[in-house]
Amino acid sequence: MGIKDLPAAERPRERLLQLGSQALSDAELLAIVLRTGRRGLSALDLARQLLETHGNLAGVVTASSTPAVLGTATTAQLKAVLEIGRRLLRQNLKRGSLLQSPADVRAFLVATLRALPHEVFGCLFLDNRHALISYEELFRGTIDGASVYPREVVKRALTLNAAAVIFAHNHPSGVCEPSTADQRLTQRLKEALETVDIRVLDHFVVGDGEPMSFAERGLL
Repeated sequence: MGIKDLPAAERPRERLLQLGSQALSDAELLAIVLRTGRRGLSALDLARQLLETHGNLAGVVTASSTPAVLGTATTAQLKAVLEIGRRLLRQNLKRGSLLQSPADVRAFLVATLRALPHEVFGCLFLDNRHALISYEELFRGTIDGASVYPREVVKRALTLNAAAVIFAHNHPSGVCEPSTADQRLTQRLKEALETVDIRVLDHFVVGDGEPMSFAERGLL
C-alpha cells in the first residue's frame, strides 16, 4: 500500500500540516524527505526499514550504504536537511547570546555531535556573563576515543579571553554514560583551567537519547 492509499489523516505530509512536525514519528519525517519509496515499498515503509537497519536518523544519514540504497540525489537531500538543522541551532547560539537555556545547548550539541562516526571533543567558550564567544571542535579521534591535551585547551581559552567553558564530546557507540577516563580528563581540565581563573560549567556526553551532564550528575 502506498502513502496515497492511506486515509488523509494518516499521511505524513497531511499530519505535519495539521498537527505540526513535533507530532510526527522519525519514520514519518524521514518519509516526507524521501518523497518516494521503492518497488513494493512506500516512502513510509522504506523509512521504517532504514531506521530499523541503521538504528536512528543519525545512522541513516551517516551510513556509507545510503547512496546505494536511496540514490545520490536523495542522500544529498538528507544531508542538506541535517545541515540546515545544525545551522539553525548555531544561529540560536550566536556569538554574544546568553546561555540561559540548557535545552538550547543540548539541542545544539546533539545536532553538532550525535551523527559523527568518530569521537570529537568540543568546547563552548563563554565570557564573564556566560555569553557565547565561540564553539570550537578542539580534538578529533577515532570511533572509540580522542586524545585531549589540557595545555592546548587552556591556551585556546586564554586566546579567546574566556571566563568559563562548557565541554562536550560524543560517543559514537551511542552510550551516554561517561567512562572513568572521561571523568579523570574532566578533573584534569578543571584543575588546569582553575590556575588561570576559568570556570568549567559543565561537560556533556552526547550519544543516543538525552546528553549526559556532568554538572547534573554532581561530577564536577
